[in-house]
Amino acid sequence: MKLMVFNDDRVGVVRGDAVVDVTAAVSGVPHTGAGNLMSAVVARFADLRASIERAAASGAGLPLAQVRIRPPLPRPNNVVCMAVNYMEDGTRKEPAPINAFLKTPNCIIGHGDTMVLPDVPATIFEGEAEMALVIGKHARNVPAAQAMDYVFGYTNFIDGSARGLNPPGNTFYQMKSRATFAPVGPWLVTADEIRDPHTLQVRLWVNGTLKQDYNTDDMAHKIPRCIEWVSSIHDLEPGDILALGTNHRGLSAFQDGDTIELETEGLGRLSVGVRDDLKRTWARETRLDRQQRGLEGFTPQLTGKYAPR
Repeated sequence: MKLMVFNDDRVGVVRGDAVVDVTAAVSGVPHTGAGNLMSAVVARFADLRASIERAAASGAGLPLAQVRIRPPLPRPNNVVCMAVNYMEDGTRKEPAPINAFLKTPNCIIGHGDTMVLPDVPATIFEGEAEMALVIGKHARNVPAAQAMDYVFGYTNFIDGSARGLNPPGNTFYQMKSRATFAPVGPWLVTADEIRDPHTLQVRLWVNGTLKQDYNTDDMAHKIPRCIEWVSSIHDLEPGDILALGTNHRGLSAFQDGDTIELETEGLGRLSVGVRDDLKRTWARETRLDRQQRGLEGFTPQLTGKYAPR
């Protein structure tokens, strides 16, 4: 099942190129605000599924092109991102030690929204194409052998980054938790629709040009291990997002006016714009392009405020 939030916080089931409003089937679910209704639905999905399916089967669909698609999880309790969690097409000799970071839920935007590049002296702004999982039930100290039972479903996730801020070594929070730096969506796909989350192709386009193209089979620490490790540090709640990392070789600068599209196989296509009021520019090369030319470091800023003099 594909679940989405649309228009004025309506809950829908995606059916082909249309969405069926099933809000009435979940209206009795206890929640404290529109932002956490979907998390509440996730927590009670086993009890709600039959009524949601009946509503989806009997309701009239609205064309997706005629609705405003909202973030499927507007305010999860936790947004956890795995760090350096791919083997980079075999260029890493061994997995990096398992690691992660928190991204504030206030970063979240949805399909059709805009990433806004702030007025800060970042070396480069990037967005990492990632598959994310959604936690389906309270998780604490989950053993890897049971971890997949805690996965409600999957969605697309872009991990925005403002790299190179000062002071060196003290920048991760301000690099990752900028407003609008966590596009999610366009909807949630329940786990039963994804045969094997470790064999999915992930692709990201910038203005129609393919930049990232990798498979989740390159993941260093697989999903069970990620859930085991994260849940050993702190509890995870229904509706929490765990982004699973990226292959960095295709990363390139996000710039004013860009259209970014991310599609993980089976999860739909997430599209967002980029706005930079400073109109800064970078070359359109990827990290891999630079490596193949023997260049080190990030793509240098070419024009605009903070460009090297």
